Amino acid sequence: MKPQVVFVLGGPGAGKGTQCARIVENYSYTHLSAGDLLREERSRTDSEFGQLIDSYIKEGKIVPVQITINLLRKAMEETMKADEKKFRFLIDGFPRNQDNLQGWNTEMDGKADVKFVLFFDCSNEVCIDRCLERGKSSGRTDDNRESLEKRIQTYLQSTRPIIELYEKQGKVQRIDASRSVDEVFADVKNILEKDD
Repeated sequence: MKPQVVFVLGGPGAGKGTQCARIVENYSYTHLSAGDLLREERSRTDSEFGQLIDSYIKEGKIVPVQITINLLRKAMEETMKADEKKFRFLIDGFPRNQDNLQGWNTEMDGKADVKFVLFFDCSNEVCIDRCLERGKSSGRTDDNRESLEKRIQTYLQSTRPIIELYEKQGKVQRIDASRSVDEVFADVKNILEKDD
């Protein structure tokens, strides 16, 4: 069985991680966060990519695609090897730019099926406020105003065009993410239940 993938996209603070956690609790999906995988890799002392990843993240830049895809593929393979029923994946925060998308299409063509894109749409102001709030307790080095401004610029310039590309293919499920967690999840449930 090939992995069945749902890409989860939206600006920083749009609620991707929160909603993915809810989906995992209620449906048979495994959540893979490109950012979390990169942060884990960065903190591994024996990582060949740790320092490189670190400098990209601090600058609010997008890590080279081969590294990210490698980590995603490895995580999917390990999950499916451990439990063959776990073949549905939410990939959160990827593809974030054209390079990511091309890399995915090249590396994963025929190896995984992208079902659709779950797009959490939210204003920049709401995103920034949420991240600053999260930054008080998250310990994330990139939840500060300076990094956030850069991350939002990166998102607008690089990720929005990817969402638009998938929209043209009719593969985007857009959700108004400015509402409460429960209201957003109600929409998510409707989408996932239609897809089942």
